[in-house]
Amino acid sequence: MENSCINDVYCQLQYWRLYLLTLVLGIGGSFQYGIQVSLIASPAVHVQSFVNHTWMLRYGAPLDDSTNQLIWSFIVAVLSLGAWAGAIHSGSLPVRYGRKKALLINNVVAIVAALLMVFSRMARSFEMILLGRFLYGYNVGLGLSVHLMYLGESSPKKLRGFMTLTSSIFIGFGKVMGQIIGIKEIMGTEEMWPYLLAVSGIPAILQFVLLLFFPEAPRYLYIDKGDTEGSQKALQWLWQEDNLKLELDDMQKERQSTQGEKAKTVKDVLTSRCVRWQLLTLAIPCAGVQFCGINALYFYAFDIFRESGVPEDQMHYLAIGIGATELITITLCSFLIDRAGRKKLMGYGYLLMGVTMCVLTVMLSIKDLNSWIPYVNIGLIFCVICIYGLGPSGVSMALPADLFLQAWRPSAFVISGTINWLGMFLVGMLFGYVVEGLGQFCFLIFVAYSIFSSAFMLYFVPETKGKTMVEIMEDFNKLNYKNRAADVEKTDVALATKL
Repeated sequence: MENSCINDVYCQLQYWRLYLLTLVLGIGGSFQYGIQVSLIASPAVHVQSFVNHTWMLRYGAPLDDSTNQLIWSFIVAVLSLGAWAGAIHSGSLPVRYGRKKALLINNVVAIVAALLMVFSRMARSFEMILLGRFLYGYNVGLGLSVHLMYLGESSPKKLRGFMTLTSSIFIGFGKVMGQIIGIKEIMGTEEMWPYLLAVSGIPAILQFVLLLFFPEAPRYLYIDKGDTEGSQKALQWLWQEDNLKLELDDMQKERQSTQGEKAKTVKDVLTSRCVRWQLLTLAIPCAGVQFCGINALYFYAFDIFRESGVPEDQMHYLAIGIGATELITITLCSFLIDRAGRKKLMGYGYLLMGVTMCVLTVMLSIKDLNSWIPYVNIGLIFCVICIYGLGPSGVSMALPADLFLQAWRPSAFVISGTINWLGMFLVGMLFGYVVEGLGQFCFLIFVAYSIFSSAFMLYFVPETKGKTMVEIMEDFNKLNYKNRAADVEKTDVALATKL
């Protein structure tokens, strides 16, 4: 027993270079998403004041409140549009230049955005802030997809779930860091706001420098470039393992199945029967991240805190607490994903979120009946965030890397990115009107989507835990061709490459 434990510890430690790669990819990848989403709230007053002051200098008259609010709303929302543009390019840049070079190019975009932010006040141009936010969005949209691609193609199957889930950990870490550095005691001041908006340039520089010391993704080298020797050297360097026969055999099978085939387009993914169920399995949970109600929950949290008597100046610290809760639960999920599996964590996660939000809707409706009810609501908020972190938040990030073969994967990331960023943009633009019309009953819309997602995951989707890409494809072919009994017996991975 003791020898088994020692061997297990050694097996984990031998991947220390892969863990370092995970850290480098995270800092310049999904961390940027988290920090950009959270830190923008802190300098809102200062940026709006700057926009008004700039307008006065140009036109000699103050900016009316509605126009100022519109400009600010667009500064916030343009991140999603930039991220969509980045997600679209995640289907072509990583194929043409490789995963590593695509990230190096992406970091240059973030550095340019940071410089625009730093010099915007000096240049008296709020348009530089708008452009900087768009470029940050592009950096986030491309970086998130390529980060997941790179990591999934560099990890052994026994660690693939854990490794891809680290992207969600870095998102949570980015959110918390954005909230912390945005407080008035650190960078949330009139003097520091341009530097606060430019802070993402630091992780971009770090990733650009450190990534130069790491190899290209092994699966990309082997399958896309046909560089067997380079792929083997990359695997040996990352894994510190000489016996790579199983991994090389798996890549060889995948390469043979796509021999002579070009990388598939988004149209191919959307129209091909052979990936129909993979597409549904990707689209429904990815949309669920935006439509499961987590944004509504963050919105209502502050109202519930006020009803419980929390002082207004303490709200920001409670927001840090919420972000920290999400980070802790996502971290726990990373240790559960390869034990419990993706299907259970997402399926039961969405189900429990739906049930808890039902209870929360009822409690919000009777909040005035007793003084202790608002405290129950606070507890329910933290429960939903814990459930979200343990399942849907993290697992959805791993899906494109898990569900699609090499030729299809870049376009799958384009689709997941498009769903995520357009969903985020729509929720941001329309959510206020939904809340105004429905009040706390807006949660019932999200409850319906959560339960629908849960039923789909639990009843229709095969588990991917511990399986090779080829085995996963064979499982999905049973669904894609379930009405062709004769074909099912003959189906193999080659079917996945035929349009």
